[in-house]
Formats: sequence, structure tokens, C-alpha cells
Amino acid sequence: MFYLIGGLFLGWSLGANDAANLFGSAVSSHMIRFWKAAALASLFVVLGAVLQGGHGIETLRGLSPMDLEMAVLTSVAAAVTVTTMTLLRLPVSTSQAVVGAIVGAGLLQHQLHLQGLIKVVICWVGTPLAGIVFSLFVYPMLGRIYNRSPYNLFQMDQVVRIGLVIAGCYSAYALGSNNVANVTAVFVEAGHLDIFTATLVGGLSIALGIITCGRGVMETVGKNLVPLDPYSALVVVLSGALAVHVYTWIGVPVSSSQAVVGAVLGIGILKGTQTIRIKTLFSILLAWFATPLTGCLLFLLLYFASHLRYVP
Repeated sequence: MFYLIGGLFLGWSLGANDAANLFGSAVSSHMIRFWKAAALASLFVVLGAVLQGGHGIETLRGLSPMDLEMAVLTSVAAAVTVTTMTLLRLPVSTSQAVVGAIVGAGLLQHQLHLQGLIKVVICWVGTPLAGIVFSLFVYPMLGRIYNRSPYNLFQMDQVVRIGLVIAGCYSAYALGSNNVANVTAVFVEAGHLDIFTATLVGGLSIALGIITCGRGVMETVGKNLVPLDPYSALVVVLSGALAVHVYTWIGVPVSSSQAVVGAVLGIGILKGTQTIRIKTLFSILLAWFATPLTGCLLFLLLYFASHLRYVP
């Protein structure tokens, strides 16, 4: 199982980085304690991975043929890319890092499924747009229910906060079902894992990232990523989860962070305020280009470095 280390590290970093998208608002507002949030997030991530993770695995494994060496180098290149982009404070997309590395493998072998790649890129562009659309729909719909409720403001505030926990569970399920392909799809294509084992191992690695390193992300990034009132935060978490889950059915792994940013922007459009700064939008746009390109270049670098031979 040593060959899985790169993929497991990628899954761990994915869980640690995306924890804020799941329960950041609920934990930072003290609606739920971290360990309860981590336990719920881990459970639903694994459930999502096992029950629906196969869709994305089939898409990624079809982009380029893989042997075990290619699979290992792909996962390592993607993991290093995610770590590098995180250190540079760019909004990282694990999906884009993995696909970039797979494209590198495909170019090297002159075997790249362009139709599948175009489908993936279109979905990347559509992810924040889906977040915006769902936010524009969910915000007024829940607002009508909220305004017609017979409960007082204090009671409704509690209902909204409980809703944050439920939305966090759903968001964790959507993350597991959509992003587990990033962790282990290449090993399925290489013939070393079946789909069930791949989804289980990948889901557990994401859950481990949430449990071991999700606390600081939930408590700090949650406040910075979604600095909204509880009702707006509920809309953002739910809209982001819906956007990600749609792409699970399509079978394309996408970025939950970009879906959440789209949902925040949707609320900004409704409120007529500048919710997302130009600098933030520029960083996201830069990451869209830099992350897959870095993954591709790192894979090629690792491949050629691993095949260097000393000639006396």
C-alpha cells in the first residue's frame, strides 16, 4: 500500500483545507463544538464517497491510461501542487491539480481524451456560476419561509443555526461524493484498486484531514471565508453543497471553495453590495490557470527526474 501515500496525503490535505466549507460557519458561531462537527463531517464524507464517488472516478480514469508508476507520480504531483498553492495563499482546487497532473501523463503518452477534458474544464467554469444561481434561488425561497414562520426571532435564530448543522452534513456528503475521485481515481485506472475500495480509502483519508487539521480552518477560515449573518451563511453552505452535488451526478470533480465563493457572490448581487473583492476574484482566476498548469509541469518534472540514469 506504499504506492498510495501520495493519494492519501492528497486526501488528507483536501479534508483539512475544505473543512471550513462544511462547518466553518457553525463552529465559528459556536452553534456546534468542533469535535461534533468533525465527527459528523467525517461520517458524511465517507458516506458520500462510498455511495456516489464512483461517478467522478469513471470520468478521471478515462482522461488518460495509467500504469502504477504514472498513478503514483500523478498523485504526488497533485499533492505538491496543492501544498504549494496553499503556501502561496491562492484558493486551491484539488480537482484542478489532479487533472493537470493527469494531462501531463496524457501528453507524455500521446493519449489524452480531449472530449472528457473539455467536459471537465466546462464544469470548472460552471462551478462558481452554479453557486451563484443556487444562491439567488435559495436565498429568497428560504426567506419567504422564514418571514411566514409563527416563531419569534430568538426561536428562528435557533432554527437557522440548526439548519447550518444539517447543511454542513449535506455539504460533507457532497464533498465526499464529488472529490473522492481526486484521491484514488488514478489507482483504479492503474488496476490496483477496485472502485469500492478506492471510494472507501479516499473517503477515510479526507475524513482524517478533517479530524486532525480541520479545527483551525473551521474556527478561523470559517469567519474569513463567509463573514455573514447565520441566515446568509446557511444559504451559502446549502447553495455551495447543491452546486457540488450537481457535478457529482454529472461525474466531474469540482472545487467546493469556488462553489462557496459563487454562493457568496450571489448573496452580494441580491443585497446590492460588493461581497467579493476584486483582489479575491483575481486570486481565484489566477488559481484556475496556475493550479492545473503547475500540476502538469510537476508531473513532467517528476517523471523525467525519476528516469534519470547515472552514466559513469
